[in-house]
Amino acid sequence: MKKTAHFIALISFFIFHHAIFNSVSAQISHSKEGPLDAQAEAVLKKAAARFDQNVSFSVKMVSLDSKKVQTFTQTANVHYFKGKYRLSASDQELISDGATVWHWNKSQKEVAVNNMGEDDIDLLNPGRLLANYKHSFKAKYIRTEDDGTAVIDMQPRSSRSYHKIRLFVNERSGLLKNMEVHKYDSSREIYTISNFKVERNYPASNFTFNPASHPDVEVIDMR
Repeated sequence: MKKTAHFIALISFFIFHHAIFNSVSAQISHSKEGPLDAQAEAVLKKAAARFDQNVSFSVKMVSLDSKKVQTFTQTANVHYFKGKYRLSASDQELISDGATVWHWNKSQKEVAVNNMGEDDIDLLNPGRLLANYKHSFKAKYIRTEDDGTAVIDMQPRSSRSYHKIRLFVNERSGLLKNMEVHKYDSSREIYTISNFKVERNYPASNFTFNPASHPDVEVIDMR
């Protein structure tokens, strides 16, 4: 579930990057961090717009070790809206209102409650992200494949557990298809999105866990 939460946080990067892009002229080609990659910026802007609404999608996660041997796989269904999400995978749900995270283990009849982690706050909090995004990643357009998929590399400017995020985006529609997180030991995590849909507005209660509605579930508050 933690890997899935990391994926959700990375999705937020598109939304808030979109806000940044729209706040400046499309003609800007430099920032104080150096030259901007115009082709990468154009693709990311279009990808951001697809997530700037209530959406649902499925995501398949696969972890590969340094020898490209599969070590983990999981499929989840996600409802997402501006940093809030409800994720369902097997007998577990991961729910967040953007500040608190509830990890509900249905088979164990317990839910663990945590504050959003510091790394997630940087990605999920629009104020902090808007202020710091350009300092965090450098986007580079790599190529457009024969089927129209644009390949974009995101390189962190400071030390992270990974050295590169590679995005695969339909250049015409802006739909994010795949994302690869490349780690220093040559292992990687691959996320594939499918069944992307725009949904009706979800009530706020969809992004919280209400103990009163589940009296048989033990609440473990770890805040």
